[in-house]
Amino acid sequence: MDAHLKTLADASLAIARAEEALADHAHHTATEALDEAAALLSDLRAAWPAMKPVERVAVGRPAADVRARLDAARRRLPRLTALTVGTPVEDPDQETEPSD
Repeated sequence: MDAHLKTLADASLAIARAEEALADHAHHTATEALDEAAALLSDLRAAWPAMKPVERVAVGRPAADVRARLDAARRRLPRLTALTVGTPVEDPDQETEPSD
């Protein structure tokens, strides 16, 4: 059970790092920390069938709380968008080949 609780604690710490990064507007750092937390929670989910009932009780509710924090932090991330249509802009400093 100690390994499961350590994994859960590591996920919680990763979310705390993400929350700090979000407060500092470091969105890429926050995304990386949230991805790390999601991977740790995924590991716990994979271990769930092998857990004893006592372990499930000890890990289940805290894991749900950590997952809720993860989801809340993900909602705070800005949506990234890219231009799909645009006109090229010529750089005046760009060298061009001479025309004949």
